[in-house]
Parts: sequence; C-alpha cells; structure tokens
Amino acid sequence: MYKNVKKKIERGVAFPTCLSVNNTVCHYSPLASDETVLEEGDILKIDMGCHIDGFIAVVGHTHVLQQVPVTGRAADAIAAANTAAEVALRLVKPGKKNQDVTEAIQKVAAAYDCKIVEGVLSHQLKQFVIDGNKVVLSVSNPETRVDDAEFEENEVYAIDIVTSTGEGKPRLLDEKQTTIYKRAVDKSYHLKMKASRFIFSEINQKFPIMPFSARALEEKRARLGLVECVNHELLQPYPVLHEKPGDFVAHIKFTVLLMPNGSDRITSHTLQELKTMTNKTVDDPEIKAWLALPVKTKKKGGGKKKKGKRAEKGEGEAMDEEATNGGGQD
Repeated sequence: MYKNVKKKIERGVAFPTCLSVNNTVCHYSPLASDETVLEEGDILKIDMGCHIDGFIAVVGHTHVLQQVPVTGRAADAIAAANTAAEVALRLVKPGKKNQDVTEAIQKVAAAYDCKIVEGVLSHQLKQFVIDGNKVVLSVSNPETRVDDAEFEENEVYAIDIVTSTGEGKPRLLDEKQTTIYKRAVDKSYHLKMKASRFIFSEINQKFPIMPFSARALEEKRARLGLVECVNHELLQPYPVLHEKPGDFVAHIKFTVLLMPNGSDRITSHTLQELKTMTNKTVDDPEIKAWLALPVKTKKKGGGKKKKGKRAEKGEGEAMDEEATNGGGQD
C-alpha cells in the first residue's frame, strides 16, 4: 500500500501472518499443503507485522468465528488479554520499569481466573530490529530471566499479551509444524548439504534480517535444507506451541510509541461483544487505578480542541467498562 516513487525504500513483511486456532498458542503459519479447515466457534489468534524502511509495526488480535456474542471461558480469556493490554499501555511509559508491567498483567489475568502464558516476550523495536534488548517478561520465574530495564521517551515497543484458561505453560508437540524462522546474524557454519546451501543463500538474499515463512521458499527443498540450518543455529525457529485441548487461549499484541506527549498505540482492532463467565468486572482497586491512568500527558499541538480536552482530562477514564466488555480501543 505504501508507494513513494521518488525514493526507493525497503518495505515488506516484518513478521509472517499467523493464524493459531483454539488451544494453539502462537506461530501457526501453515504451508500451502496444509489442509486445515476452520469451523464455527473456533478461536482464531491472528498475528502479523510489516515494516517501512525497517521501522516495524506489529499487531495481534483474537476473534471467535461466530456471529453471536462470545460467552463463557472464551470470553474470560479475551477480556483478560484485552484488559491486560490496556493496563500495559498505561504502564509502558518513561520512568516505569519492565517488571512493573510483568506484575500488573499477571494480576489482571488472575482477576478473570486466567493465566498469562509463560515464555511470551514483549520487545523494544528498533530500525530493522524486531527483538531489541529491552524486554518485558510475561511471567517471572527462575527459568526465565531478563535484565531490569526502564522505559524511555522516543522508544517503540511491541507489547505481546497471551492469556489462557489453562496452566499457561505451553508445550511443543511437533517440530514439523514450525514454519517461521529468523536469520541468526551472529552465527556462521559451512553447510554440508547442497539443498541447505541453496536455501540458506536464498534466505540471505531475501530475508537477511526479518522473520520469514517457509511458504516463501520452494517447499520440498526447504524441508531438507532448513533442518541442517536450524541444527547449526544459523536460523532461529519460532516453534508452534500448544496448551491442553479444551483450554481457551487469547492473544492481543500492539505497537506503542513513547512520545513526548504520551503513548501512541498505533496498531489495534475492535473486539467482538463479550459476555464473560460470571459477568466479571475488574473490582480490584489497583487495577482500576491503572486503567484510570491517562495515555496522553498533554494536548497535542494542532489537534482538534475536543480531542485536546479529552487528552488533558485523561483517556484512561471509563476504560474499566470498555476494557472488560470489549469496547472501543485506542
């Protein structure tokens, strides 16, 4: 869609489109040979990203394949992810710490009797870097640690929230389902197989930095060549992970710019109507206080008067009801 005839600017996919269904947590990006058929009632997690001149925007959304409002535990999981995302939006601001966000989103999920899924990381985004050094951990535990970090003005983050009605401890069931990879630029190895060398040369030419899908490669040759590349750590795989059958999993991901006048959420999607299991609302005073925090800190220069007043007043007001019931997002 982006067209600038005066200047040739690199642009394209920053993260391949994924469609993870039901208890599949993430990274399901099927090849052309996949014959999976979607059915009514399926919970779809849609995840994608693009870039212009290496500047990346990513988005993730959960949609239930039905016309009527989403009810029961599926609604709980989606409401938990959405409310956690709204809280994260208000805590990812200059001066706040990454562990503040980790603790808050877990508390929000617990309010809906859900779990934040372990192993999901929210990364700082930089030009041509989709996984920057500053990281927000989804769940703190002894096995997964990240460096403490403080958010700063003019940074960009991909905030990634995945909730589950299950244990929140996803498992790799089949390595053959993995189709998304990223070139590990700091690794080198002299590949032995001809198919591996051919595929790796194509990857270096077409996808030197950003994650890519094996769909973009010749399928039979790719299956042979990718294995050797992964075994010698030339490629970083994005495995397809699963919760237990019957568990409901929801995913919300957005890109936020930490601007001088507050946070700009630049990717989002409107939720379906939700009716949670027990008409859950967030009653915890601390969560209500987080949701009441303003997203903007002062009026935008040149903005409409009405919008400026809303920003000064604090966009966080009334977010409690909107967040829990799938109302309007920023």
